[in-house]
Amino acid sequence: MIHHIPFDEMERFMVDVFKGIGVPEEDALVCADVLITSDKRGIDSHGIGRLKPIYYDRIIHQKIQHPVTEFEVVRNHLATGVVDGHHGMGMVIAKRCMQMAIDKAKQHGMGMVVVRNSTHYGIAGYYPLMACKENMIGVSGTNARPSTAPTFGVENMLGTNPLVFGFPTDEPFDFVNDYASSVIQRGKIEQYAREGRDCPEGLIIGRDGKSKTDSKQILEDLINGEAALTPIGGIGEETGGHKGYGFATVTEVLSAALQQGAFLRQLTNRDAEGNLKPYELGHFFIAIDIECFCDPADFRKTTGDILRTLRESEKAPGAEQIYTCGQKEYLAGIERKDSGVPVNEALQNDMITMRNELGLDYQFEFEE
Repeated sequence: MIHHIPFDEMERFMVDVFKGIGVPEEDALVCADVLITSDKRGIDSHGIGRLKPIYYDRIIHQKIQHPVTEFEVVRNHLATGVVDGHHGMGMVIAKRCMQMAIDKAKQHGMGMVVVRNSTHYGIAGYYPLMACKENMIGVSGTNARPSTAPTFGVENMLGTNPLVFGFPTDEPFDFVNDYASSVIQRGKIEQYAREGRDCPEGLIIGRDGKSKTDSKQILEDLINGEAALTPIGGIGEETGGHKGYGFATVTEVLSAALQQGAFLRQLTNRDAEGNLKPYELGHFFIAIDIECFCDPADFRKTTGDILRTLRESEKAPGAEQIYTCGQKEYLAGIERKDSGVPVNEALQNDMITMRNELGLDYQFEFEE
């Protein structure tokens, strides 16, 4: 049975979990804010659902991530910077890097900061939205553990590699295209597995070139190399799979080449002897000061006009509404404002496990 937990209560719990596994309080607040922002925006694949498998387990059980973040600036020029995250908390590293890019853009019109040796940084859209609040265009992307096959291939080589832009608008919500370059992301499959649902046909390809649908088996096969996600556009070139493949490759290059970080199959969590090791992810962050080009209010209005004109165009038969990027997340936030975060039975069990192992003083409503 699904229960709903108020946002403030869920955020407190996540902060306490992060602190309980050794993350300093200031950093724990950042990590929890990134996750709760995902839940508020209806992105259930990257909120509380990621707390245990992606952060808690990697720090406590696998010991491949450091709870205390060593943030090292290894190159620092006027408008650019290179950071080594030393396998600390990806959200903390990413927020500091985007703030660096924003600060540089305030001085020089544009700023770009890249990072190596980082870890999972939550929803990519969080960071371009930071720039939007400062009247800037924000761009971010990250590589990830191998899961996506190149067009005409079946081996998982690329990550889900989001390439995300944020544009401030004159509407209640900003434009942000927060999604993977694969046709489906691993987090969505994890969500399907928690809910006991099969993955839709045609999104996952096996070594034999055939589609896979068993969500739990897919998660295992992605790790052992027997399955791969397909890029946006799907299998082959007829439906444009090569275009998603191209975007994923752009993100891979920007997440590895400038900062001289790990890439492609180097991003697995096993060394040559099969021992566990950090994922060594790379990210990039770009901020562009709109005021260097035009009045920010004018930019916001023009961008809003473009988005409104798109939404007001003729709809397909049977379609109720045309959306623009960021709108559904905004509407999800309104819908969830009073109800909170939906938590299914699998997540309830994860929360109970973390609470019990850390000795936290929580009594959840779903236990009554």
